[in-house]
Amino acid sequence: MKQYEAVIKVMEENSGYATLGRLYVEVFKLPDCTWKTKTPFATIRRIVQDQRFFFKIKPGLWALNSYADKIPTEIFPRTEPQKKKEEYSHSYYQGLLIEIGNLKQYKTFIPAQDKNKLFLNNRLGEIACLSTLFEFTYDNIIRYAKTIDVSWFNERRMPSYFFEVEHSTDIKSYLSKFTELQDFYCNFYIVADAKRKIEFHDKVSLAAFSAINKRTQFMTYDQLSEWHTKTYEIVAIEQSIGVLHTSVRVS
Repeated sequence: MKQYEAVIKVMEENSGYATLGRLYVEVFKLPDCTWKTKTPFATIRRIVQDQRFFFKIKPGLWALNSYADKIPTEIFPRTEPQKKKEEYSHSYYQGLLIEIGNLKQYKTFIPAQDKNKLFLNNRLGEIACLSTLFEFTYDNIIRYAKTIDVSWFNERRMPSYFFEVEHSTDIKSYLSKFTELQDFYCNFYIVADAKRKIEFHDKVSLAAFSAINKRTQFMTYDQLSEWHTKTYEIVAIEQSIGVLHTSVRVS
């Protein structure tokens, strides 16, 4: 089996699409394909850019041309209204954040209203670790924390990272949530399209957010995708040398 055929096979077994992270974990398990290159991950990235066989759905998510008409609309929106496409994209990026957090051994949480939204083959509630939020502080602050798109908690059940995935809402509303959590030793991220970076810096520099402006970062969708991919790359390497002793769940 040739290398590009191995990539195709993994995608076919996953309904015609896959994240680069999934490919990194699954493609080397195929017994009939040999990867003698010193840069196998770069080879996979090159293979999926071959337009004869593959096309890009979103950052980090690729599909087979032959499956273009079969992929569910929530994964590959075609004629849906823009608002619906944004909803699908929002849950996709939430899913990437959940998977990264899980791989890094954090306990991940999403709001109750998002649990039935889809991330590829799974509902977000199925891949997030926590069904209820840890009661790490006063109820009035917990209420804010419960509404944040993705939260990561450490082994002491305390918050380490909070992420808000943003499409068109005013960034100030997200920064206001983060401000309510300023007393905790954690980091805050706004994940959005690169074109909103200037807006982010304008808003986070306001005096109202001075308590969190040095702890709040902006992450583009492409950067999030790359982080997800690189995290799985590390996992694949660790598996190959026997460092990881637990199975890795991929969506």
